[in-house]
Amino acid sequence: MTPATDPFVHPALFYADEDAYLAGTVPFMEAGLAADEPVAAAVPGENLALLRKALGRHAERVRLLDMQEAGRNPGRIIPRVLRAFADAHPGRHVRIIGEPIWQGRSDAEYPACAQHEALINHAFSGRTATILCPYDTSRLDERVLADAHATHPLLIEDGAERASDAYAPDRVVADYNVSFSSPSGARELAYDADLLPDARNFATDHAAALGLAAERRDDFALVVAELTTNSVVHGGGTGTVRVWAEAGQVVCEVQDGGLLSDPLAGRRPAAPGQIGGRGLLLVNYLSDLVRVHTDRRGTTVRCWFPLLPGSPATA
Repeated sequence: MTPATDPFVHPALFYADEDAYLAGTVPFMEAGLAADEPVAAAVPGENLALLRKALGRHAERVRLLDMQEAGRNPGRIIPRVLRAFADAHPGRHVRIIGEPIWQGRSDAEYPACAQHEALINHAFSGRTATILCPYDTSRLDERVLADAHATHPLLIEDGAERASDAYAPDRVVADYNVSFSSPSGARELAYDADLLPDARNFATDHAAALGLAAERRDDFALVVAELTTNSVVHGGGTGTVRVWAEAGQVVCEVQDGGLLSDPLAGRRPAAPGQIGGRGLLLVNYLSDLVRVHTDRRGTTVRCWFPLLPGSPATA
């Protein structure tokens, strides 16, 4: 489908201050409520407070989520936030405000954010939904705003709507499918099917030594197990796992010879009764950030988890 014929509508809302933010978001939600449409807003906490106050007594009729928590990892926003809400209202037009990009997103996070915004168009194609994505023009840099033109077929600014003449979501997905720089101080282990338990234990033990919180170690171990098992089953039978610390986080990287041809892999919610195919979805749910690079030479997946304050790797 083309944007002109697709029932899915995906506008970017450009705002420069609180008044412009509320003028572009509150009427959007109120129109949905007046039409008895399900309405949700997943935005950063500061803006969430603005919306809750502006909605007043109607706030209880809107599903309100702090995107800084629900969407910390951009890879889980489509399945756990957007599709979860839309799928809970089958056969109905839903309205969602989704603001996944805010000042303070790290350089590591941003490519995953841009790809997320591009992939929404494929994830919701053919569905009766409108997802409005606000962008703060006073705080976000020109690269982010240019990418918004490429990932949204419709642009809204100062109350005026226009089609984007730069719409090219697949280009954005490709542009941020970039190879990673070599990590500094990484510990690594090559593995095959016989060494899967060793790979999991190696990675988890090293992460714990770096300062990974005890309550996150089971999540980390499960992520490593899913990724290394995928390597054996789908990635040529062997792989390499690496673990290191950077910027207050522990990073796990799994590299193998497979090609990940589906850019929505790990971003679709599992169908009821589905057997298998949940590995990357689970990785997205458990990690604070997931980045992927894939080409004909192989696939590399990096996952980030927070380190404890004061741990040796953050000192």
